[in-house]
Amino acid sequence: MSELDAIVKAYDIRGLVPQEWDEEVAQALGGAFADVVSATDHATGLVIGHDMRATSPSLARAFAQGATWRGLEVRFIGLCSTDGLYFASGRLDLPGAMFTASHNPAEYNGIKLCRSGARPVGQETGLADVHHLAQQYVEEGIPAAAGTGECTEVDMLTDYAQHLRTLVDLSGLRPLKVVVDAANGMAGLTVQAVLGQAVGLQELDVQLVPLFFDLDGTFPNHEANPLDPANLMDLQTAVIAEQADIGLAFDGDADRCFVVDEKGVPVSASAITALVGLREVERELEAGREPTIIHNHITSRIVPSIVASSGGRTVRTRVGHSYIKAQMAEHGAVFGGEHSGHYYFRDFWYADTGMLAAMHVLRALGERTAALSELAEMFTPYFASGEINSHVEDVPAAEDRVREAFAEDIAAGTVLVEEFDGVTFSHWDSTPRWWFNLRASNTEPLLRLNVEAQDEDIMVKIRNGVLGLVRQGQDEEEPW
Repeated sequence: MSELDAIVKAYDIRGLVPQEWDEEVAQALGGAFADVVSATDHATGLVIGHDMRATSPSLARAFAQGATWRGLEVRFIGLCSTDGLYFASGRLDLPGAMFTASHNPAEYNGIKLCRSGARPVGQETGLADVHHLAQQYVEEGIPAAAGTGECTEVDMLTDYAQHLRTLVDLSGLRPLKVVVDAANGMAGLTVQAVLGQAVGLQELDVQLVPLFFDLDGTFPNHEANPLDPANLMDLQTAVIAEQADIGLAFDGDADRCFVVDEKGVPVSASAITALVGLREVERELEAGREPTIIHNHITSRIVPSIVASSGGRTVRTRVGHSYIKAQMAEHGAVFGGEHSGHYYFRDFWYADTGMLAAMHVLRALGERTAALSELAEMFTPYFASGEINSHVEDVPAAEDRVREAFAEDIAAGTVLVEEFDGVTFSHWDSTPRWWFNLRASNTEPLLRLNVEAQDEDIMVKIRNGVLGLVRQGQDEEEPW
């Protein structure tokens, strides 16, 4: 096992600092990435940004040094969100590197890489080459190029905020009171720039109520992971106390956004995908274009249904940003959404931006008199379990137990089984309607379960039954 094997993942680089990687490794990665993008994309420069973690500036500077040693010019944009880095990559037409560990604990850090135009980098699109070359540079040193590059600092925050304002017009809306939980992450910087007046943009009729806007990579208030319901509690309490119209929660690098309504109730990412998708379908039709919306396999069935009924078409994809970005580009899709709170936009270089999704929700809410709970209800006709993880040592055996339990229904054709991004069991064409998906983790002995049904009792029955089969023989019950 090489030194970098522990930190190079399927889509990014991530690990403990300094136990698993440090500035020396960052230098090697910078040199390797420079070589890969110069060879394959003929790139002569790249753009680098970082989040608020204590180790991010030094790691980013070391990466920049490695890249300049190999002859590339570096634009260093400093503190930014991940979608801010994607913006810079698109606007400057340069490959990019974002230093962040997103929602992971403070002792972690990582790098999200992209090619020019914010095109994704994963194992099959260059990351494996970076891994191999960086390991060589760690062992042998980084050779200096014939001509070294320079590192120049550039401020992109104002341009980023201005660009988002051109994509969604937030003027002329009814006054909105918005609580935003930045979790001490990068949203503390970007929200004030985009929705406030921190960079001098026109004042909006939006009253911001900030929670934890101080940039602090130790996350002193709660983890920057809104997928965990425990991390939404501060936002839910504040929305009710402030009698706000909406609450927004961002993760550490502010590329994901989660929404709660005026009652403090979370609005599912599937509902947001349907809401924003409908808006983008209408805009495409008005422009005389055929609208395509991308969604991953485990979003709610309301997404393809509502898109089809509004005149658009959907393409489903596997979970994971590299898959969905590739499908977005291939189909020229105007929008894509995932159950995890990632939202992708054609007009943002097919990259994900939670901020732009939040702006669409604010626009949809502000142009109506109805409360957000009423608006969300339109896009939440079914009941979902959310994603539930089970620690399972023998994943194939657990899947076999589930197949055996439904064997008669499968043989009768009332339950359909599909091998796509895990295994999906569907009773959606019969009554009562339900489906569930079991998807194994690539890196841990985990099975992830998602269930959806036409009513709550059916969802709970299927959820509990499948979890009982998956967790059969475990010493302790896991919560769900």
